[in-house]
Amino acid sequence: MKKYIKDQIKKSFETKQAIYENENLINKIEEVSKLCVALYKGDKKTILAGNGGSAADAQHIAAELVGRYGFDRPSIPSLALTTDTSCLTAIGNDYGYDYVFSRQLEGMGQEGDIFIGISTSGNSKNIINAFISAKKKGITTVALVGRDGGEMAKMADIALVVPSDSTPRIQESHILIGHIICDIIEKEIFGDGVN
Repeated sequence: MKKYIKDQIKKSFETKQAIYENENLINKIEEVSKLCVALYKGDKKTILAGNGGSAADAQHIAAELVGRYGFDRPSIPSLALTTDTSCLTAIGNDYGYDYVFSRQLEGMGQEGDIFIGISTSGNSKNIINAFISAKKKGITTVALVGRDGGEMAKMADIALVVPSDSTPRIQESHILIGHIICDIIEKEIFGDGVN
């Protein structure tokens, strides 16, 4: 069993090593971070959504911004579309599950916001529909995905594609990328910045 545990840890850091060595992906993480910093110097917000473990990641990243990430500072506006069970169940019941995020985005998204859709496959229909709604409203779209990026990577303004086919490794890497973005936002706006 110890060997199995070590193998799992090794697979996790091998995925992160692949991210570390992928200059194109690093450049895109930097681009998203800069867009978020610029957004937060104005009066806009980030909006996130995902399904299952990706829903938890959306909530986790939003909480790091609204609460705090590394140090005490004013709250940063961020919204996870996965948390309002009344909205989710009403929209799911009246319109179908494929529209639970797009409908919320229509109501709460504003031009200039950034929508981060999270999916390991990149093919979540409800996130794809949210991207369509975002485009109509002038909201920048970011796909945080894995595998080959799926349809979401093709639709997004920026696609952050984790180089893995393993759902657990992709999810572990999504939260790493989310933490890096939160860290940069916080330090650039309220700290001494990052080099």
